Amino acid sequence: MTIQEAQEKIDSWINTTGVRYFSELTNMAILTEEVGEVARIMARKYGDQSSKETDNKMLLADELADVMWVLLCIANQTGIDMTVALEKNFEKKNIRDAQRHHNNPKLKS
Repeated sequence: MTIQEAQEKIDSWINTTGVRYFSELTNMAILTEEVGEVARIMARKYGDQSSKETDNKMLLADELADVMWVLLCIANQTGIDMTVALEKNFEKKNIRDAQRHHNNPKLKS
């Protein structure tokens, strides 16, 4: 599935099964909550924090998909084509970071 297809599929789902979009501010709050769930999994699985029994049922892939879902909802609501936005972001990073990371002594092996 392309990013454009994902945006279209989410829009279709929201307007049929989901009835309508939540407000942009509500979706921002939901995005924050979903990122928090990703952080919780990461801290317990890859970090030093111990897990509770309920944490073991949480799936990183599912939480990352939730983050992407809400992010694409916000993009749809604000008229942003994420394919174009990501392509422009790559261009910006390629110009800005062309030598920056190669010259960073912390990244040298």
